[in-house]
Parts: sequence; C-alpha cells; structure tokens
Amino acid sequence: MIDVTQVMVDEHKLILRMIDLVEKNTELAIKGKFSDWNFYLDAVDFIRNFADRFHHAKEEDILFKALVDNGMPRNNSPVAAMLMAHDQGRAFVRNMEMVAQQAIAGESVQVEVLVDNARGYVELLRDHIDKEDNILYPLAERVLPEAMRPDMTAGYARAEAAAGEGFAERYVTMVEKYEG
Repeated sequence: MIDVTQVMVDEHKLILRMIDLVEKNTELAIKGKFSDWNFYLDAVDFIRNFADRFHHAKEEDILFKALVDNGMPRNNSPVAAMLMAHDQGRAFVRNMEMVAQQAIAGESVQVEVLVDNARGYVELLRDHIDKEDNILYPLAERVLPEAMRPDMTAGYARAEAAAGEGFAERYVTMVEKYEG
C-alpha cells in the first residue's frame, strides 16, 4: 500500500527543528541575551510559508479532505481539532511578527508578548505534531483505501511543484543557518 503520511512526518522533522530554535532564542530573549530580531521574521516566514502554506495546505487540502471523504466527520473529529490548532498557531505567529517588527524599528521590545506567543506556539505545535504523528497519521494509514492513495500522492506532488523548485531546500538551509 502507498504510504500517504510519511511525507508529512518528514516535514514535521524540519518544523520541529525550527520550533527548537524558536524555543532556544526565546529563552535567550528572556535572559536579555538575544538581539537578532530578524531571526523571528525568518521564523515567521518559515512558519507561514513552509509549515502553513506548504505543509498544512497538503494536510488540509489533501489528507484531511481524504479522511472526510472516506467518512470521518469534519466537525467534532480529529480533523476539526487539527484545523483548530492550525488557526491557533496563526494567531501566535502574528504576535511574534509584531514584536520582531517593533524591535527592528527601534521601538522598545515587548519581550513578555514575544515570550507568551513563542512559548504558546512551541507548546501548541509540539503537541499538535505529536497527535498527528502518533494518532491521526497511523489512523489514516489504517482507514484510507488503496484506491484513494494515488490521487493523494499526486496531489502532494502538485503542491510541491506549485511551491517551485528549491522551495523546501530554501527552508532547510534557513534552519541549518540558525542551527549552525
């Protein structure tokens, strides 16, 4: 049977690496030992483009849709919970971006706002990814029929092609730069 979730698990690994960086830099900000506010703008770029528009779009438009088409309720279901977490994450990201932009503009840094939102995002995403990797994705692999899987993998390929050549590599390079 064609595996329709491994690509998502693999993308989660890169997302978790960025989450680790957000957490590390947030702890440094708390101690007053952090001043590269452009990191947070890069993290927002990564989250919005790689995690949200690229990864979450594949989940929402292909994997979750296939689960619903196969009989899983859209509301009051694991799919609904995952979609709600995606929306919560977007709010945290907007607030992190606002603080980073203010700092870069020379305004006083609202470290508390940054910390609250960065920590909230880190906690939300780690929990979210754990639930997907260990509950939802294994469930999807059990319940999705073989007949749906080729269309799903073709949809993933279309999404990756639409992102453009070198898209994912750009974000791998970004993460590696900050890890280095």
